[in-house]
Amino acid sequence: MTQQKTDQEWRTVLSPEQFRVLRQKGTERPNTGEYNKHTDKGVYSCAGCQTPLYTSSTKFNSGCGWPAFFDAIPGAVGRNTDADGHRIEIVCNACGGHLGHVFKGEGFPTPTNERHCVNSISLKFQPGDGEA
Repeated sequence: MTQQKTDQEWRTVLSPEQFRVLRQKGTERPNTGEYNKHTDKGVYSCAGCQTPLYTSSTKFNSGCGWPAFFDAIPGAVGRNTDADGHRIEIVCNACGGHLGHVFKGEGFPTPTNERHCVNSISLKFQPGDGEA
């Protein structure tokens, strides 16, 4: 179920930069996010609604400048074709927040041959065993 909030309601729970990325489909600058080179075990949740999205067991170093995951927690992340028709946007299925983009077939040695390129500011990390 999608969490429906007005922009004003989102502005009360998100920082201005989180609002720009999650609600206005912005992108943080590469190599600036706190989770880009983060390697601790745990779960990455949506910064907007706290829904678990990714586990550390699916995170990998892609060298792209943003956190990269080869798969999401089942049912947590939705996909939409960008307005340009070339990229696939990934969103939190619970609140519709913009996470980043997914790229396929880049040749990374991962089980899915996908790279979920996620803005760090869209995420909150909870330490744990790396499984949801």
